[in-house]
Amino acid sequence: MPKTIYRPEHTALLQLLKTYRKAAGLTQVECSKALDRPQSFMSDVENGTRRLDIVQLRDLCKVLGISLPELVEELENAITTSQ
Repeated sequence: MPKTIYRPEHTALLQLLKTYRKAAGLTQVECSKALDRPQSFMSDVENGTRRLDIVQLRDLCKVLGISLPELVEELENAITTSQ
């Protein structure tokens, strides 16, 4: 099994996070600041060089205005429709 970062499911997650950030009207800088992280944090997340643990993902969801269960459901839908 390939590493997670090389799987299409990971790409789908990154795309969802970027979509929700933009829908929230947040820049990468604003999102990073809301999480009390360095400016480069969201850039690294969105380009796949930084992985999030479940707690960080939950925090990010709050900033983006979506619940973690909603994000997971969206991810499952994206994965299912792309197969």
